Amino acid sequence: MPASKYRNVDLLTVLRERLRANPGRNLPPHSYKRAAVLVPVFVRDDVPHLLLTKRTEAVEHHKGQISFPGGGEEPGDEDLLATALRETYEELGLEPAGVEVWGRLDEIETVVSGFAITPYVGFIPQLGALRPNPNEIDEVVAVALPVFLDPSRVRAERVMHDGRPRELLYYDCGSNVVWGATARIIHGMVQLLAAERPESSRDLAGR
Repeated sequence: MPASKYRNVDLLTVLRERLRANPGRNLPPHSYKRAAVLVPVFVRDDVPHLLLTKRTEAVEHHKGQISFPGGGEEPGDEDLLATALRETYEELGLEPAGVEVWGRLDEIETVVSGFAITPYVGFIPQLGALRPNPNEIDEVVAVALPVFLDPSRVRAERVMHDGRPRELLYYDCGSNVVWGATARIIHGMVQLLAAERPESSRDLAGR
């Protein structure tokens, strides 16, 4: 059954089961800076949503873009999951204890900014009041998961980078456009829900 045909209640069950059965793949050995993001999933009005952020113009990387909470690995982090949870707390005030980590998606690289990002999917049973860091977060953006399962919402553009053609993905979400690394992470989740083997993220352009 195509992912777009699942009922809302099924989406969470399928996502959790697929993540457990499909541990994310790592990139081949690389020299990129290591980073991690949390892909927060929560339910609003009986519909699964993804929690994203719009970055301020003051941050160092990806100014003004829609992204998942996360950032670069720091020496005190036990592992990359700790990185994702720490960064999420720093950016949104979301306590790590309030996140049920279901699994991870494929590691991807950002060609322009030089990061290798590990995405962790976490379910938020009770999403309380958030405390966005005004230095990093301009707006908190919630998008219903079924939006990303609608083929009419995604488009691809061919671009050239370092003399090589690449494909850049865009998801149209009302007044917001999700693209770059965040779109590639969502694309991997959509393919997982659709029971398709995710194609190599390395064939898609980083932001």
